[in-house]
Amino acid sequence: MEKFKITDLDLYYGTFKALIKVNLTIEANQITAFIGPSGCGKSTLLKSLNRMNDLIEGCRIDGNVLLDGEDIYGNIDVNLLRKRVGMVFQKPNPFPMSIYDNVAYGPRTHGIHSKIKLDEIVETSLRNAAIWDELKDRLKKSALGISGGQQQRLCIARALAVQPEVLLMDEPTSALDPISTSKIEDLISELKERYTIIIVTHNMQQAVRISDKTAFFLLGQVIEYDTTENIFSNPRQKETEDYITGRFG
Repeated sequence: MEKFKITDLDLYYGTFKALIKVNLTIEANQITAFIGPSGCGKSTLLKSLNRMNDLIEGCRIDGNVLLDGEDIYGNIDVNLLRKRVGMVFQKPNPFPMSIYDNVAYGPRTHGIHSKIKLDEIVETSLRNAAIWDELKDRLKKSALGISGGQQQRLCIARALAVQPEVLLMDEPTSALDPISTSKIEDLISELKERYTIIIVTHNMQQAVRISDKTAFFLLGQVIEYDTTENIFSNPRQKETEDYITGRFG
């Protein structure tokens, strides 16, 4: 079942055309990876899926982006959209507050103030992010005092706390050590049972390990989009093959 349907999407920053006629269908409860050289449009498209690019002056979009058949650039509540489509950034960005308050921040923003309910949400979210056992005795401590890998899983828990349908991940392991990276990858693989996940990565091995489908971007265009196995074992486009074999990128 399709979650996102992107049709003829062009995106401009002023006069610069950053995305060119992007057409993609993102399936529900799958992990879709965006790969390609730096500056090719991967993160730009990712941020377009919950309208983060609205915050950039001079950004303009033509085409359609449908979430469950609804145009996200039409008459839609952007706050509700961002509740449905959560975002995890490249660098862990916990708020300068306690671990508990980090996870409870979103639910409070959406009107939940019952301590019993918040306690339940915090525990469930941390469990779903596979970090409850590590943090359950430190909930009142500052989130800035835990390791980078723990901070990133805390940020995932914070995103999960508002019960999104989609998780967007912009190179979520690029700043982490190999052990933390492995934990995040295992977590992402588990989460796809409940969420649709779209991940930007420069690490092709990571795309192979965790994604179901892969889109290869080059100069603002989607050059190839297929199952990850087909992309990496038998790329149809020469540009994709060159990237995979390291001849550019």
